[in-house]
Amino acid sequence: MSELKIPKRMTTALVNSLTAGVVPRIGLEHIAVGRRPEVEAILRDMENIADGGAAFKLITGKFGSGKSFLLQIIRNYAMDRDFVVADADLSPERRLVGTKGQGLATYRELMSHLSTRTRPDGGALEIVLQKWIMTLQQAVMQDKGLSPDSAGLALEVEQRIYAVASEMRGLVHGFDFAKVLASYWNGHKLGDDELKQDALRWLRGEFATRTEARKALGVGVIIDDDNWYDYMKLWAEFTGMIGYKGLLLFIDEGVNLYKITNSISRQSNYEKLLTMFNDTMQGKAERLGIFIGGTPQFVEDGRRGLFSYEALRSRLVAGRYGAAGLNNFTGPIIALEMLSHEEILVLLQKLRDIHALHYGYEARLTQEQLVHFMEEAVGRLGADELLTPREVVRDFMDLLHTLSQHPEISFEKLVGERTSKPAAAEEENELDGFLAEFEL
Repeated sequence: MSELKIPKRMTTALVNSLTAGVVPRIGLEHIAVGRRPEVEAILRDMENIADGGAAFKLITGKFGSGKSFLLQIIRNYAMDRDFVVADADLSPERRLVGTKGQGLATYRELMSHLSTRTRPDGGALEIVLQKWIMTLQQAVMQDKGLSPDSAGLALEVEQRIYAVASEMRGLVHGFDFAKVLASYWNGHKLGDDELKQDALRWLRGEFATRTEARKALGVGVIIDDDNWYDYMKLWAEFTGMIGYKGLLLFIDEGVNLYKITNSISRQSNYEKLLTMFNDTMQGKAERLGIFIGGTPQFVEDGRRGLFSYEALRSRLVAGRYGAAGLNNFTGPIIALEMLSHEEILVLLQKLRDIHALHYGYEARLTQEQLVHFMEEAVGRLGADELLTPREVVRDFMDLLHTLSQHPEISFEKLVGERTSKPAAAEEENELDGFLAEFEL
């Protein structure tokens, strides 16, 4: 334990999040076990996206199996590799399309969570635009030999902004998108904060009417429920033009689309999902990655799931050889198996050490006690397949908190005596082997 070095800010986030049963935003690399093939497959997708391609992946697994964890750790890897990322959970108020602005609500959520390596907690929209302008200014000064206060600097920068704009004009809504970017630049150049804020509001999808947008920015369109995904494709191309590797969208809780009771509304959302799939697979989107988390039922249910929409089913269903029980991580679906008991044991060991580090005590639980805890968890739930990492982690964090706050109470008193005790040395060697095999 003495070798474990994790900043207090990180151990605080880990302990608090895991105690509450939610996925931490930071520090995931310290508790990651297993999932190596899945992560490697997605990292390969990232390489393709950075080269101008696109990717679409459905991450499926039972509740508590680690979908959200995998999405979050990929999000963190992506920021480290200089991607712009955005994430959102679907809900009754946030869908892909809807009659009450649910699609626009998803866009707004994604934009509020826009993140980069230097701004990992969201709100990176203005940071991205400022970086773009600064990069343009530096390039102009270097190419033209101008100083920051040169009279011609602003004009040269503006010409380069419109050069980017002209590249985007061929894209759907590209002209208006570029026009708003130019408005932001003009606000920056003139010190007009109101103009800058209007441009940011438009880009965040906060204008309610076209009339309002035309008055503020001279643009006759707004981002709405029907077109928000087109603007995500523009953002992906734009991030690539200004020096990032691309844009990755992480959309979790896809099961909320499955729960839509109105069949027409549900099919409309599946149709939008089909558009996203086709765009990424057929080269209609560039530098865009879309990763959606959901349950197997959300995908496979032939009555209400994605497979009820024939055009999606035919694209997503496993081929003859992929359906033979062999995992194929290159396809559009990554189906997560539950972590094995051995992998969960490794996770418990990591949590034991992080908890001790955070609260400043010497970790006391032995490997044998960790195995005993696992056996009790399996026995209590009654079936191996019900043993999800989320349930085990919450119970284990509760146990650690109780033991550290009440040192007079023993582990055996809380968990119970073990009926059979394998040799501790043998168990320790076994667990060391798991560590080597399953760590990311």
